[in-house]
Amino acid sequence: MRITELADATGVAPATIKYYVREGLLPAGARVSDNRTEYDDAHVRRVRLVRALIDVGRLPVARAREVLAVLDDDAREVQDVFAVAQDALTPGPAPADPPAADALDRIDAVTRRAGWCVLEGHAGRAQAARAVDALERSGHRMDDGYLDRYAEAAGIQADADLAAVRARPDRTAMAELMVVGTVLGDHLAAGLRRIAQATVAMPTGAAS
Repeated sequence: MRITELADATGVAPATIKYYVREGLLPAGARVSDNRTEYDDAHVRRVRLVRALIDVGRLPVARAREVLAVLDDDAREVQDVFAVAQDALTPGPAPADPPAADALDRIDAVTRRAGWCVLEGHAGRAQAARAVDALERSGHRMDDGYLDRYAEAAGIQADADLAAVRARPDRTAMAELMVVGTVLGDHLAAGLRRIAQATVAMPTGAAS
């Protein structure tokens, strides 16, 4: 297919497709003549993946490129793809002030109560601790029961993510879902949480 057909199939403008190629996000098409380049179904799939990461997942181009490079490396295990996708979601440079030791201790404690491993160098540990720290600094210290319920919900989501990945037929499909599921799963979880909050906050009988 020509680039105009690729654009029609994906809903992405030809200029944007060319930008994806220049940035190393999309393999170049096969040049069949001086003024014609052909694309195939693999390009359709990749354009949709790139669009999901950048437009919906809001990944910076540089981070999306890193994730896709690992995804394309068949020598890398699916777990490697997962780790890179998680790193890509980590907020920018860490604040100068690390989270308080008490906040880290509380996250480690809820991690142990959930039956998980305490991963001292994991970005998620510091990210969660900063949230706990900020809540307390704002005058809203949340008790352990609150944190445990959040951990319970996170565990259910993680189980659902990995079950979906394991159900995919091959390494490529597993790795792709690991990437888009990690990036877009955060948006899905946040959206559903807001719907739930709005519903729970309604007066009894008001929801329909």
